Amino acid sequence: MRPVRGRVRGPALRAALAAVCAAAVLVAAAPAGAADAPPAAGVEVEIPGPEHGGDAGSGHIRVPAAGARAKTSGGLSPAERAADGEVVKMVDNGPTADRLDVVVIGDGYTSAELERFRSDARQKWDEVTAVEPYTTYRNLFNVWTVDAVSRESGVSGDPTAATVRDTALGSYFWCEEIERLLCVDQPKVDAYVAKAPEADLVIVLANSAKYGGAGYNEPSATLGYEGISTASAGHPKSGQVAIHETGHSLGKLADEYFYSGVPEYEKYTGPEPAESNSSALPADRMATQRAKWYRWLGEPSPDGGTVGAYEGGGYFSTGLYRPTDNSIMRVLGKPFNLPGVEAMIGGFHQHARTVTPLTPTDRTLRARDTARAAVPRLAGADGRQLVVRWYLDGRELKRFEGRTEVAVADLWLFDFRPHRLKVTAEDRTPSVRDPEIARTLRSTAAWTVRL
Repeated sequence: MRPVRGRVRGPALRAALAAVCAAAVLVAAAPAGAADAPPAAGVEVEIPGPEHGGDAGSGHIRVPAAGARAKTSGGLSPAERAADGEVVKMVDNGPTADRLDVVVIGDGYTSAELERFRSDARQKWDEVTAVEPYTTYRNLFNVWTVDAVSRESGVSGDPTAATVRDTALGSYFWCEEIERLLCVDQPKVDAYVAKAPEADLVIVLANSAKYGGAGYNEPSATLGYEGISTASAGHPKSGQVAIHETGHSLGKLADEYFYSGVPEYEKYTGPEPAESNSSALPADRMATQRAKWYRWLGEPSPDGGTVGAYEGGGYFSTGLYRPTDNSIMRVLGKPFNLPGVEAMIGGFHQHARTVTPLTPTDRTLRARDTARAAVPRLAGADGRQLVVRWYLDGRELKRFEGRTEVAVADLWLFDFRPHRLKVTAEDRTPSVRDPEIARTLRSTAAWTVRL
């Protein structure tokens, strides 16, 4: 077993655990007492589940950060260099500082195939936003594409393990001898990510129809993004793989799948996990202790059945519980469960503000001025919108509720003193019951006003 930052992780390749060499496939894990062991080289990635079957993942493994299947040639032609690195704002919902910015980069696309890359990027984003809570909160996101010009079309490892291609990001299947594990050269990815404004999340699309992907869920220490999801642009399940990975990177959710018949993962005996969707407490103790997802117990969940404490999760067959039987954190094609939706909404709001001042806030507004703000619309089927409220010196101006602009002349000021005008946009979603998360679902903008 390989140590990974002193934390226990899941095993790789469920179907192959009994038959494949553990050194090549078994997931990195830290047994008890290994916390002081030096971390293994490279980066930790999640392995997608097998193509045929529902498993969302097959545990985690360490891979080389700089890739391992690179092929180099004479470099790009002048025309290719001119096209390389172009940044396009594919989805524009507001300023970068106020939105969750997703950067999509293609690999294995030649300069003649860049239009197809942009079409593939839009298709994959449509797949992501077809799943809740992305559907409701799609207007909190900007999506950028960055053109990465490859000398050859396609990526290494497709169609065979011996195939090696010269591509911009060095994408390759058969990473660590696992066919569906699609790895990249992360420094090369970062060079393209840096061209886009302040990435929060990165998706790498391989020019391939072969099933595969990977989740690089360690936040970038240099560029600040939460993680990288790799996926095949041409495979119908790749969008689901990417959504599952964002459950880790944005929602900080644990994997809910587990492995039967693997001795070291039969029973969990460690401390209470940090992730909000994993617990060592059965339902009755969870309710008594008012812990984890106790507020959702007994509620019908979008992924089917009711929220409870289902034994098995976090790779362990017993000793850990998950909120529902089959959410997307366990099975591809399923929705997030209720606790998962709550965590994802909290993650969205960590990166996005719901009030953007359109009138500058760094000057005093006078009677002839108007305070204007932009508030994104929610796109859920229930029609619910953010609650917009205005305050003058801390006192709510109820007559302005729901408006996105207020004229200073309409404030009924009766003196020449400076006053404080504030607007708030609050997300009162019933999908969030945790007050700690609910407190983060409000944004404000404020101006100094006077006659």
